[in-house]
Amino acid sequence: MEALRITPRLHLLDFSIGQAYLWRDEEELTLIDAGWAGTATGTATAIRAAGLDPDRLRRIVLTHCHRDHVGAARELADRYGAEILAHRLDAPVIRGEAPVPEPDLLEWELPLFEHGLTVPEAPPTRVDREVEDGEELGFGDGAVVVHTPGHTPGSIAVHLPRHGVLFTGDTVASVQGVTFGVFHVDRALAMDSMRALAKLAPSVLCCGHGAPVTQDTAARLAAAVA
Repeated sequence: MEALRITPRLHLLDFSIGQAYLWRDEEELTLIDAGWAGTATGTATAIRAAGLDPDRLRRIVLTHCHRDHVGAARELADRYGAEILAHRLDAPVIRGEAPVPEPDLLEWELPLFEHGLTVPEAPPTRVDREVEDGEELGFGDGAVVVHTPGHTPGSIAVHLPRHGVLFTGDTVASVQGVTFGVFHVDRALAMDSMRALAKLAPSVLCCGHGAPVTQDTAARLAAAVA
């Protein structure tokens, strides 16, 4: 695994199933999602290979409670003293206090879902800060939480309005184009959330699955909603 540069301050970490993003401020690093359980060492190695220091990791923002996004969060946070953030509705699942909500699967989603279960289960993981819609997160010159229920009850996106960057979690995918995500607990609610994200008109779109989108981004997201 390597940290693939998207912009001078933004890198992608691809875990083959699911991915994470690394944002660099002057003195701090922020990880959006954390990959599978057991990948912490590989993540740290990739950060170093990008010329950055994992000891500067200050926070890990979890977009939702699924194993391919949460898995390595606890180990990374323990190693580097980072704070773990998640929405209050998904926090009990992340901590292991409540079950992972069951998705309402379409028939064609079933084999994809079963393949995703090959990812190791995430261990119970602390959440140091429970966040809400509209809350500023302290990085990225004003990163803001956007609550996007539907994929899971506590799914969030993270919007960096001064940079035009939007991290969508799994509400949106960018596999073979910008598309609606899969494995939603409430498909109609997730679509409402996707419509709300399209109104933010990002210039850089970072989804939980698929390549980052950096060209004609707002138009492509709007077209996917339409």
